[in-house]
Amino acid sequence: MNINLLTDEELAKFQGLITESDKITLCCHRSPDGDAVGAVLGMAEYLRSLGKVPVMIVPDAYPDFLQWLPGTERIIRYDKHKSFADELLAGTELLLCLDFNSVTRTDDMAASITASAARKVMIDHHLAPDMDTDLCVSRPEACSTCELVFRLIWQMGGFEQMTKKCAVPLYCGMMTDTGGFTYNSTRPEIFFIISQLLTKRINKDKIYRNVYNNYSEWRMRLTGYVLYQKMVVMPEHGAAYFTLTRDDLKKFHYIKGDAEGLVNMPLQIKGTKLSISLRQDTEKDNLVWVSLRSVDDFPCNRMAELYFNGGGHLNASGGRLECTIEEAEATVRKAIQEFCKNA
Repeated sequence: MNINLLTDEELAKFQGLITESDKITLCCHRSPDGDAVGAVLGMAEYLRSLGKVPVMIVPDAYPDFLQWLPGTERIIRYDKHKSFADELLAGTELLLCLDFNSVTRTDDMAASITASAARKVMIDHHLAPDMDTDLCVSRPEACSTCELVFRLIWQMGGFEQMTKKCAVPLYCGMMTDTGGFTYNSTRPEIFFIISQLLTKRINKDKIYRNVYNNYSEWRMRLTGYVLYQKMVVMPEHGAAYFTLTRDDLKKFHYIKGDAEGLVNMPLQIKGTKLSISLRQDTEKDNLVWVSLRSVDDFPCNRMAELYFNGGGHLNASGGRLECTIEEAEATVRKAIQEFCKNA
């Protein structure tokens, strides 16, 4: 099966950028998820196999259930080490931008990324890339950025020397960005890649358990609270939503990642095609994070663009609202009533 991504010219350019650069930095979007962290870790491990010493910088905290991934101890958090990270970004020669299509998605890092004189490569699977780069590897049809990283390593002839430390985070990223391969994962190339990763002796069942069966007691209690008290079902529209206030999060001892995946649960209700979660930011007033999930051909990415200042994929999208949680809930109800009639 041919899983190559680049033309011969693009491949030569990418390999040349890596070869010519002694200082290479990898970064990803704010609130890094499994795909972002996995892509950074996997690509960094591949670069080490070439004798490089890459630097990994992420904007802020990533979920606690990803801490076990090999190499996370090397990751630098921009929000905790801003001055040091700014120096690294200013001095790097090659900047690999993984899993984001616009520098705005890196929040406080955006200015330093834009100001960096480094040559830049985007590797991403979101729609409408909007960055000035030396090479843009944008493939919205891919299930994840980790899929793209694997395919790049494969095309560069790096599979034979791929280590387990590289294979594990790449598989993890593919798994988490498809909800355990339950959406956006019907192409045969995905399962060919999985079959090849398994030859590196990764334990896919353990990876699943480490991510999905590794929550705290309070996360479990939060789940019950959301389903019993917070979930609002609108069966006439085939939709459901729930809100999580700052007080809710405090009550259940919220840590980064505890709300991950909750938005998928209402989709288990018969006839439901759309689920939306609203989570009040734990620090900034009048900021509400929106997550959307859908099934079949319901375009939750279009809804995210129209109502929630966001976007994403057909069945998995996100956005943000700068308002109170009550105003955000009113916006969700309006969006469901207006959009679901025509979807």
